[in-house]
Amino acid sequence: MLDQILPLYGIQPVKSDIQLFGDGLINHTWKITTESAGYILQKVNQSVFKKPQDIDQNITLLNAFLKDKHPEYLFVTPLCGRSGKSLMETPAGFFRLFPFVENSHSLNVLNRKEEAYEAAKQFGKFSMLLNDFDVTQLHITLSDFHNLSLRYEQFLSAVQKASEERKTKSSALISFINEHKNLVEIYNGIVHNKEIPLRVIHHDTKINNVLFDPQNKGICVIDLDTVMPGYFISDVGDMMRTYLSAANEEETDLNKINVRIDFFKAIYDGYMEEMGSVLTETEKKYFVYAGKFIIYMQAIRFLADYLQNDIYYGEKYPEHNFNRAANQIQLLRKYIEIEDNLVKLLH
Repeated sequence: MLDQILPLYGIQPVKSDIQLFGDGLINHTWKITTESAGYILQKVNQSVFKKPQDIDQNITLLNAFLKDKHPEYLFVTPLCGRSGKSLMETPAGFFRLFPFVENSHSLNVLNRKEEAYEAAKQFGKFSMLLNDFDVTQLHITLSDFHNLSLRYEQFLSAVQKASEERKTKSSALISFINEHKNLVEIYNGIVHNKEIPLRVIHHDTKINNVLFDPQNKGICVIDLDTVMPGYFISDVGDMMRTYLSAANEEETDLNKINVRIDFFKAIYDGYMEEMGSVLTETEKKYFVYAGKFIIYMQAIRFLADYLQNDIYYGEKYPEHNFNRAANQIQLLRKYIEIEDNLVKLLH
């Protein structure tokens, strides 16, 4: 297949080293090494991203803005092929080719608070540099991606339609979700009352979407498919969800799930170093809520999928999504238990 794709970019497959690359779950990715340069080739997953052209147009608009206003910033954009286009539509699907950033690496596991600080700083810097960009120009690449109100409605529907067996097994988890419905009400207030502004938000702030230099200093953010209008609580909340516990969402021993307060402070310090001057006073009041918002939403999504017989995430073993939901609920419990301490760290 790649024998037909690479020539579209002027690359000869027979003179290239081609290797599968990275741990991404959505797009297929390859590292292409030629005699003169390195590249990253991706095939866009159209079952997730229905309109790859929207992603391409978003990146083009942001690239033009950043080149004009902040030319020093490294914004890793797809290269144009021989046709002059950066998104290649072929019988095998949609492809794009990125330059490989030399002397860079990404992390799959977050072990040090300094890494959390650097990542938060990079995601904050990304939104800060785009603070004056007209966010209404951007396409929505994933509709209702972080719409907590909709996710809660879907959860209620899943509970109603679930088998008695799965509903009974999940009763304690279902009760926890319902007992914390106030998190949905807070979100609804934010949206309906327009309490905080829409910004250019990354929406997928896991640690492997940051490039680091050899000294483990952040360089820039990557994987821009979910960049679209959103609220800052999405980026901050996703960092809380994925950085705070030493145990990830696949851990089934709930005793291993914890909240590293020093990592919370690192996220706050890194993000606010860049965004502190542009966030409104109202936004700052929702910083701790951001963690609850995303952890709660992910718990809902895992549990709803389990109740619907694992039709969205699938399962690698029986009760996989049940265990993921229990994991996220435990993380939320731990987070809420120390919420007062987290608030104190912000002052």
